[in-house]
Amino acid sequence: AIEGAEVIYSLGADEVDIAKGAFVIYQGSHGDRGAHRADIILPAAAWTEENGLFVNTEGRPQLALRAGFAPGEAKENWAILRALSAELGATLPWDTLAGLRKAIVTAHPHLGRIDAVAENAWQPLEVRAPAKADFIRAVRDFYLTNPIARASQVMAELSAMAASRAAKPLAAE
Repeated sequence: AIEGAEVIYSLGADEVDIAKGAFVIYQGSHGDRGAHRADIILPAAAWTEENGLFVNTEGRPQLALRAGFAPGEAKENWAILRALSAELGATLPWDTLAGLRKAIVTAHPHLGRIDAVAENAWQPLEVRAPAKADFIRAVRDFYLTNPIARASQVMAELSAMAASRAAKPLAAE
């Protein structure tokens, strides 16, 4: 649980336990667990409802196009953050998604090279003895990691099948 904070601004974080006492602002799309704890809710578009730029695990920048529009008064996440910045007197220097993308690419040029893997100069690391620590899983259930997945019957079935497999002992070969 998160403790000791006076204000928590949650960007769609639904898997976090927040202790009583903090003032919680939730920006998200599905009104899931995180929204139930919020004092203020800023309705945002889901990732399927806004254009996006992401980098896959091999370091390749890719574009994602919206599949539909956000319902009701929900806004795209970048627009909410931009409007909030103006209200706080720290106005961000862009007014459009194109302006935001230009600022991102100016700061990080490789993100403008869509579908290209950046060349990286390999540098050897100093060999050291490994540290002593227990490894824990950050994700409890891969199939139910976000509100969209938790609302899916197919993902619920996959989660149940994975739990069933995990409960059965494996025979030694």
